[in-house]
Amino acid sequence: MLLVLLASACVGRREPVREQRPADEVPVADVRLAPGQTRNHVAVLVPLTGPNAGVGTSIANAANLALLDSKDLGIKLTVYDTGAGAAAAANKALAEGSGLFLGPLLAEDVRTVAPIARGRGVPVIAFSNDVGVAGGGTYIMGFTPDQSIGRAVAYARGKGVVRFAGLMPTNAYGDRAGLALRRAVTDAGGRLVAVQTYARGTASLTAALRTLGDKGAYDALVIGDTPSVAAGAVSILRGGPARPARVIGTELWSTDRTLGKAVPLRGAWFAGVPDMRFDQLVTRYRARYGRTPYRLASLGYDGVLLAVRSSREWGVGTRFPERTLTDRGGFSGVDGAFRFNRDGTAERRMAVHEVTARGPTVVAQADAGFDD
Repeated sequence: MLLVLLASACVGRREPVREQRPADEVPVADVRLAPGQTRNHVAVLVPLTGPNAGVGTSIANAANLALLDSKDLGIKLTVYDTGAGAAAAANKALAEGSGLFLGPLLAEDVRTVAPIARGRGVPVIAFSNDVGVAGGGTYIMGFTPDQSIGRAVAYARGKGVVRFAGLMPTNAYGDRAGLALRRAVTDAGGRLVAVQTYARGTASLTAALRTLGDKGAYDALVIGDTPSVAAGAVSILRGGPARPARVIGTELWSTDRTLGKAVPLRGAWFAGVPDMRFDQLVTRYRARYGRTPYRLASLGYDGVLLAVRSSREWGVGTRFPERTLTDRGGFSGVDGAFRFNRDGTAERRMAVHEVTARGPTVVAQADAGFDD
């Protein structure tokens, strides 16, 4: 069963601006109750102070906007600041009766909060993209390389690409992206020539590309890094004898609104969540808060839509019905269709984009839902 995006508006400009609003200025949705009516408590755990305050405030504001749009009278939403300590925020939320956690944002905060919530039977729907913190009652909403690389590789195979190579940074993200590439190529029936890692820096990148070229010819190169690093890698390749027919990026490219200016990346593919509904959310958000949200604000909005949908089976004073989170029909919101696996990871329906001089252009739409 799918949720329906409740906000409807025109498309707006998406460049984010920095937000630094303190916790007590984050508005809480004011949904009025009938006399004697009670509600279930949902906690939004995000950083409202510290270096990630802007992202956290965007998520919190979007979550409040979703509750207002839904007009749901069965949920009370309260925002807690993990910037001042994730454990303290979680314990305060539990003491005040929260039966569902939306957040935290950072993986290290999820690791802190998850056992606290699990001890009270409270599910955690985190905004992190680290699949390593999923499971045991914790679900990951963030965009991951598994989702993006799987979709892009499958698309490339459909276009005749057979031999894939990978270029990955020597960090946790690179490790996950490398594993995702191996699985994706196997699932798509392609052939993985090699995966080469590198440390940050031109010398290391050049050496990695040289080593990769020695391991055999490839039709497409999957680069698990930011657009700026990927553009540098492609420029180095153009200066040598080997150049792949196609470059493939990851979901990290989705938030870069200057992609069209990266000449070396023109013609490259990457998969990301659909943007049309996010553009509508931007317009709604600006109208209420007078500023542009960070791209991750959509996670807060969709998290609340999910809670609203599940609240139909959530009796006041009872535990949140966790079984609803793994409904195989999935959910739909600002970021399109998604569903949670039993291990707490998320599957997402993503669109494939091609980088052009005008910016990313969709070449394959995201599926609307799940059939299996």
